[in-house]
Amino acid sequence: MQTSLKIAVVGSGLVGSLLAIYLKKAGHTVHVYDRSPDIRKINFSGRSINLAMSNRGWKALDAVGVGDAVREIAIPMDKRAIHLVDKLNFQNYGQEGESIYSISRGRLNRKMIDLAENAGAEFHFEQKIWDVTLSDATLHIGETERGEWEERKYDMVFGADGAFSRIRHRMQRQSMFNYSQEFLNMGYKELNIPANANGTHKLDKNSFHIWPRGEYMLIALPNLDGSFTCTLFMPFEGDNSFESLTDRKMVEDFFEKNFPDSIEVIPELANDFFKNPTSTLVTMKCFPWTYENKIALIGDACHAIVPFYGQGMNAGFEDITVLNEMIEKFGDDWKKIFTEYQISRKPNADAIAELSYRNFMEMSTKTADEKFLLQKKIEKVFSDKHPDKWIPLYSRVTFSDRPYAEALAIGDFQNGIMEEVLKLDNIEKIWDTPEVENKILELLQNA
Repeated sequence: MQTSLKIAVVGSGLVGSLLAIYLKKAGHTVHVYDRSPDIRKINFSGRSINLAMSNRGWKALDAVGVGDAVREIAIPMDKRAIHLVDKLNFQNYGQEGESIYSISRGRLNRKMIDLAENAGAEFHFEQKIWDVTLSDATLHIGETERGEWEERKYDMVFGADGAFSRIRHRMQRQSMFNYSQEFLNMGYKELNIPANANGTHKLDKNSFHIWPRGEYMLIALPNLDGSFTCTLFMPFEGDNSFESLTDRKMVEDFFEKNFPDSIEVIPELANDFFKNPTSTLVTMKCFPWTYENKIALIGDACHAIVPFYGQGMNAGFEDITVLNEMIEKFGDDWKKIFTEYQISRKPNADAIAELSYRNFMEMSTKTADEKFLLQKKIEKVFSDKHPDKWIPLYSRVTFSDRPYAEALAIGDFQNGIMEEVLKLDNIEKIWDTPEVENKILELLQNA
């Protein structure tokens, strides 16, 4: 337990709610602010990519005793189901028993707020934070940005208010604050596969379903009620883009041609397409993440990433794990806690941003490429035989809690080796032979 402080967390999303639980457990008074209504009292749909919980997320939840409550609303996915135009392939994610877990973002957010309230955090919804005084952790709240503001003084403020954080906005006006944001030229739109009449799933429920088509793709993740949340990723403009699909027939014809096995399972395709918004995808980086011992950014507020590795939430939760490690190490020295927290996390946040950007290419293009699939099979066979010498990149990121920066560096090294292996004569026929195994061992030894 630390010396009790009065702490404000701005943002009642997944990271803000979990952080509130940790801070309460450490003995603090915690008030959570959000400009939106209480998500538990409104419908939440039309703009969400289902979450994929993996080891880093579970570690943060289990350490504070809420993991089992979240497991009740999660569905394990142990493989990719790759829907090519003319066939269906399956690709296991990791070793036997290793899965990522599909969770509805809205459902998890409601659960996390309940858990945080049960821990003693106090939530304040529909409270618009327009500014914060960095030097004394005072929040400025009001109905409009130009109207009258109320001041609320705290000992400390955490900005967990997402990629377009108001807390970070104030920090950006300091000297020597680095900031960048980069939008992809593609967006996403939510679609829905309903359950069968008897409540079962229309597709394999323990798979992450993906329709890779190069510059665009469709994914589907299972929900507890038998439905799937689908997400269509496409460029905003050009051929095969959101801009190019302007009426119901064009949408239906596009899906009939490019995702033929999805037509029967998405009965409200055209309605959903035109009803649901098209959302943007952004990578945001900044530094520093903290100010003295008063203000700290966490989660998307300091490192928003694109969703193609399924690590946005997991990375945000891992921020909390690392922050908690610093609290346990440095006690009440919050300036030291904040300094070590940001030094530890910044390189890893940059690494997962890079990995997430790259993984779009893997999901949208390479999963349909025979050479890539062969590489994955070779890696799987070799890592099964030599787990001490080769852990595939995906497993390093998803099924371990080793640093993201380490996974990026080792992944690049391993890919260089695999490029050499794939040059072997007749590799398509000799891939599962001692010759290939020995070649990898030789390359590892000579590296």
